[in-house]
Amino acid sequence: MIKEVKTNEKTVAKSTKRGVVTSDKMDKTIVVKVDSLKKHPRYQKRYTSSKKYKVHDEKNEYGIGDKVAIESCKPISKDKQWRVVSK
Repeated sequence: MIKEVKTNEKTVAKSTKRGVVTSDKMDKTIVVKVDSLKKHPRYQKRYTSSKKYKVHDEKNEYGIGDKVAIESCKPISKDKQWRVVSK
């Protein structure tokens, strides 16, 4: 899902995703696994594809197994370009 956020002069598109926390061992960072349903172009079979994102968690409040919503933001580090929005 993509929502547009208007700032003073620019319109920034922010993407949101939902997933499950798989790791919380890093300081202020969690790893979130996001599943998406895809369809094979030739055989039309649906299958699940998953991807892991490193997400910024400012207060270290989320643990393994929590379902969270994340949104894109400006790069925080080399791997972190997402932040937690809510549980």
